[in-house]
Amino acid sequence: MIRRWIEEMASVLAENRACLSELDSPIGDADHGNNMERGFRAVLATLPETEDIGALLKGVAMTLISRVGGAAGPLYGTFFLEAGKPLAGKTELTPEDVVQLFENGVTGIRKRGRSDTGMKTMLDALVPAADALRSTLAEGGDLAAALKAATDAAEAGMKGTIPMLAQRGRASYLGERSVGHQDPGATSSYLIVRALGDAVEGISR
Repeated sequence: MIRRWIEEMASVLAENRACLSELDSPIGDADHGNNMERGFRAVLATLPETEDIGALLKGVAMTLISRVGGAAGPLYGTFFLEAGKPLAGKTELTPEDVVQLFENGVTGIRKRGRSDTGMKTMLDALVPAADALRSTLAEGGDLAAALKAATDAAEAGMKGTIPMLAQRGRASYLGERSVGHQDPGATSSYLIVRALGDAVEGISR
């Protein structure tokens, strides 16, 4: 599932490369899509041949940190690095492990970026996704249903960044001019959450 997720992420980010860079144009360097596509292309090329889930996620993290420019590389790298730490040595995941994966990754981004929800960042998509994942499983939903809820929550969080004032990153330099633009980091985060749901759905068919 994790290897399929990585492949799905690379595919969806490549498909949305132009869109992500276009979103980044008015409030950033107009290179978010190019950076993410290049980074995940490198991830596929360097992914270790192992069944150790923690090692797979660490491999993703190290490649993104070294290959993706701007803030996205260190932040997404931190997400996957922290997500993989408690999974070291594991070859199977429970639904609770998937929740922990997201929550650990979110905690890593919060610390690395000194940010939280409401600041017009990737956390505005990732935090609602993690919350929806946990709550849906707690209510008795299966992993597929929980990931569908997480994807919907991430999409709503992504769209919710449009009226926000940016408080982190290059976009924050624009002040009020950052209002009215969808955050590209929240958008790529939504695509990453959606990719996991697509991976699980594809495996369960």
